[in-house]
Amino acid sequence: MGTSEAVLHVLSGAVPRLFSSDLCSSNLDLVFSSKYHIKSVNKKGSSYMQRFKCSRLARCQIGSYMCKPLGGGLYGNRAIGRLKLLRCKCERAESVSGVGMDEGNGAWFVDSAKKLNLNGSINSPNILEFDAVEQLKREKEGLTSNGTVGTGTSTFHKASVDSIEDEAWELLRDSMVYYCGSPIGTIAANDPTSSNVLNYDQVFIRDFIPSGIAFLLKGEYDIVRNFILHTLQLQSWEKTMDCHSPGQGLMPASFKVRTVPLDGDDSATEEVLDPDFGEAAIGRVAPVDSGLWWIILLRAYGKCSGDLSVQERVDVQTGIKMILRLCLADGFDMFPTLLVTDGSCMIDRRMGIHGHPLEIQALFYSALLCAREMLTPEDGSADLIRALNNRLVALSFHIREYYWIDMRKLNEIYRYKTEEYSYDAVNKFNIYPDQISPWLVEWMPNKGGFLIGNLQPAHMDFRFFSLGNLWAVASGLATTDQSHAILDLIEAKWADLVADMPFKICYPALEGREWQIITGSDPKNTPWSYHNGGSWPTLLWQLTVACMKMNRPEIAAKAISVAEKRISRDKWPEYYDTKKARFIGKQSHLFQTWSIAGYLVAKLLLADPNAAKILTTEEDSELVNAFSCMISANPRRKRGPKSLKQTYIV
Repeated sequence: MGTSEAVLHVLSGAVPRLFSSDLCSSNLDLVFSSKYHIKSVNKKGSSYMQRFKCSRLARCQIGSYMCKPLGGGLYGNRAIGRLKLLRCKCERAESVSGVGMDEGNGAWFVDSAKKLNLNGSINSPNILEFDAVEQLKREKEGLTSNGTVGTGTSTFHKASVDSIEDEAWELLRDSMVYYCGSPIGTIAANDPTSSNVLNYDQVFIRDFIPSGIAFLLKGEYDIVRNFILHTLQLQSWEKTMDCHSPGQGLMPASFKVRTVPLDGDDSATEEVLDPDFGEAAIGRVAPVDSGLWWIILLRAYGKCSGDLSVQERVDVQTGIKMILRLCLADGFDMFPTLLVTDGSCMIDRRMGIHGHPLEIQALFYSALLCAREMLTPEDGSADLIRALNNRLVALSFHIREYYWIDMRKLNEIYRYKTEEYSYDAVNKFNIYPDQISPWLVEWMPNKGGFLIGNLQPAHMDFRFFSLGNLWAVASGLATTDQSHAILDLIEAKWADLVADMPFKICYPALEGREWQIITGSDPKNTPWSYHNGGSWPTLLWQLTVACMKMNRPEIAAKAISVAEKRISRDKWPEYYDTKKARFIGKQSHLFQTWSIAGYLVAKLLLADPNAAKILTTEEDSELVNAFSCMISANPRRKRGPKSLKQTYIV
């Protein structure tokens, strides 16, 4: 336990730090500071694998590579975008075909010509031809002419679907990124037709989630483990924007594996991980959802693989706590919801979601439940767990009570009185009934309802945001009745939310003067395009998770069948445009990885509904009881100083 004491000693310093320990075995608690860089050196022209060594503080393993001490330092005058890059120095391996792992952990074998990327670039995609599909079409026509229409059509459809899945898996594997010979993630898009790459050649935290889930459900755990642990190392880096640093615990939006020349050796290169925390992103917005998704994926990894040693590691436990402290920190806000800026989640451009957007709240609630499940009990965590439980109760009450809307609640808002000054006011947020848009009155079905997009003083955003509602179902943030009502609404408004391609990211689109004011006349977010009412195939997997949890798989199956009619033929676009999703998005990248992975996850969950449990959380009985008590309690509560028993420090 000397190691634990050493960790606590460093963590108690004036500046919080996060450490990364052994990435391969759980029995090593030794960790190394982020100021020590890990290097990976690839000799030019070499065909062999290389083992790398890292950090002079401890001997450790990363993936299947044995590491030993290596001093850190800056890059000097080299023209690299940041001073601190995660680096790994590699040594020659004894074997040409693979690198062995110690202590009976097996071996990770890679084809050096295909998977080990000595030049730092990822494999180019295999653009699939559709000869096989065309042949099947001809066979179907032949069967039809012989009078066996039913059998021919059925056989063709099944073969066509199998062909789509095979293509998707090949494309997903082609998008994999390797670091030091081990898979570490998937790039955002692998579009050979696009000359404007921007940052689509990077590994995004949120984009990798469906890829990671697909690999987990396929039994391929190493890439997810590597992703979790390497992104954890990036968490503790110093981050600045115009001399300002955000709070410790922020996860990057994305990272890129770069290959650069090695100092003092023109014949060698080294791989570095270069993260972006939003300081290079369009709009310079910090990714609030990255850390929340990371916690959700960490839990899914443990549940699917059975390997709980990763979440029990000292550095991983520290990473979880840093994210929680960042999210649970006290501020000026009176609400239990997270206050964020516009563009801090999947909708990463100006779309009027600043404040308390539903998507962030659903992910926040889910991450709190996952973190509570994974945190190891210890004296130092007592205050944090108490704060976490208190926030769960308040957050669930707030969302269920004030964000929910159906025909009954809409009529109630329509009759609201305003300017109420009292502790037991009905219209607590002073919502003006004139805010109810005519489209909502006509659109709201008699059966069904949804959680609104945002709530602030004197403002309710009545738009339907898909990800927030679907994840509220998956996480249990919505009650059982509310969850079924959300799925009822999706069925009732299928022509609007699904149409020719699932799934609308939000409904309706901002148009006219409203679009000009709220988006700033964003040419990418024109009405019914991109985040402004565009249709995103990746949302298939969140829809399927929600349907599996509520035992309504027929909704997911219907949506998947709609997607299968054209998504492969259209080359797996990022998003679709127009109100009915008739067109491929005008700036949509093709071969978008999370469109591919989202489809695969949906298919895997449809085949095995129980697998959705790695992502879903059930209603906690304690939360339900606390929620009931809050409903029945007198709204006017005694005011005064908090008792010492109720205070906590985060």
